[in-house]
This record gives sequence, C-alpha cells and structure tokens, in this order.
Amino acid sequence: MSRPVRIQFEGALYHITSRGDRREAIYEDDEDRSAFLKTLGEVTETFNWICHAYCLMTNHYHLVIETPDGNLSKGMRQLNGVYTQASNRRHQRTGHLFQGRYKAILVDADAYLLELTRYVVLNPVRAGMVSAPGLWSWSSYQGITVTVD
Repeated sequence: MSRPVRIQFEGALYHITSRGDRREAIYEDDEDRSAFLKTLGEVTETFNWICHAYCLMTNHYHLVIETPDGNLSKGMRQLNGVYTQASNRRHQRTGHLFQGRYKAILVDADAYLLELTRYVVLNPVRAGMVSAPGLWSWSSYQGITVTVD
C-alpha cells in the first residue's frame, strides 16, 4: 500500500512534527539543538519558507511553516536528511534518526494560526520541563509577541 500524497500548494500553512526513531532523543545536547536550528534556518532560506513558530523537545520537534512556493516535501527531505547526517557524523552512528515520515497537518491560517503558535511554544510547559514558556531556550517564544499565558 502506498503512502498518501502530501497536499502542497503555494501559501499553504502546516503544523509539522517529527519524532525520534523508537521515540528516542533526537537532540543529545545544546550543540545538537543549535545544529538543528542552523539547518532549519538554511532550509527556510533555500526553500523560501516562513517559519511562524518552532519548539525543539527532547525526542521530537514542532514547526509552523508557511510555504509560499508549495515545496514542503522537498524542504522537509532536506531538513531531516541534513540534520540526520550531521547528527550521525557527530555521534558516530548510522541509520535512521527519525521515526517514519514527518507529520504535516494543513492549517487554516485565519482561524488557527494564533492558537497553534501558542500550542507549539507551550509544549515544554505541558511536558513539565519548565514552568513558563520563556524559560525554554529552544522555542520561538522569545521571538514572538503573542501572549501565551
């Protein structure tokens, strides 16, 4: 049975998540998180994406991405592929880092963007990792002006 085709079009907005293989950590330390964010920045620039929000957890990440050029699949292949290669090199591993295919939920920007952004940056609070979103360095919370309390 083949995988369903991704819905891609110009100006689409997605809530994207990807989890570590066997639910294992995809970031072992802050250097890994920095490397992921650097790769995300490069992919965002290369593929003309707009990143509205992000949050790096221990074994998964959340992104809110807008694709003005309708090229989500190509960019995600680059993001997860380049980061996996860098992580494997750094930690002297081989094989998969991510569990299967990333999840991309198409979002209605007008009705849901604010609520989705809140959800993404509040993940570390809900997981008990920090008591307030501003205490988690690995999300876009500090760069947005939305009240999430």
